[in-house]
Amino acid sequence: MPLGPRVLAQALALLARWRDDPALSRLRLAINISARQFAQPDFANGLLHALRQAGISPQRLEVEITESVLLGDIEQARRVLQTLDRHGLSLAIDDFGTGYSSLAYLAELPFDVIKIDQRFVARLQQHDRHDEAIVTTIIALGRRLGMTVLAEGVETPEQAQYLLEHGCHQLQGYLYGRPMPVEAFEALVRERPGASHDGGNDSGTR
Repeated sequence: MPLGPRVLAQALALLARWRDDPALSRLRLAINISARQFAQPDFANGLLHALRQAGISPQRLEVEITESVLLGDIEQARRVLQTLDRHGLSLAIDDFGTGYSSLAYLAELPFDVIKIDQRFVARLQQHDRHDEAIVTTIIALGRRLGMTVLAEGVETPEQAQYLLEHGCHQLQGYLYGRPMPVEAFEALVRERPGASHDGGNDSGTR
């Protein structure tokens, strides 16, 4: 449990650091929240308090949860998500297609982003019709629900072309960048103003 607040504090410190930099001030940072952390009674209030203390606009932070979060107390999850949504945070459901949540929850809960799990994206290279069907169905579902659809684990131009041709909004993965120190990331963004970089690293940021 102590790790969660530390990661959040580092995320907010980065956003504060970027606030006055023209090349970085519009970036939004995504942070993964564990099911255990999400289930804490004071999670939403604690997160909102941390944002206020840091002077960070909620619109600059995206909260990512996996489908496993919805296997617990769904009413508690609904209250937390609705609270965060009312305050302007972006909400993403991560690794979609690998969990056990009902599709009804996807329609009922205020998610903004649906992330296609990388194992489906990886198998696009094999031209497997089953995986292609899953990917295109998730894209169509997300678009029909008015959500941004993001594909994880994009590593080849062929994968990127397939996903974009089928309407995927955003791509994340090693094709665009690998995990790197903050300073290297900042330099990369400054070199390509207006570009969106998403290395798909495991720290929970993009």
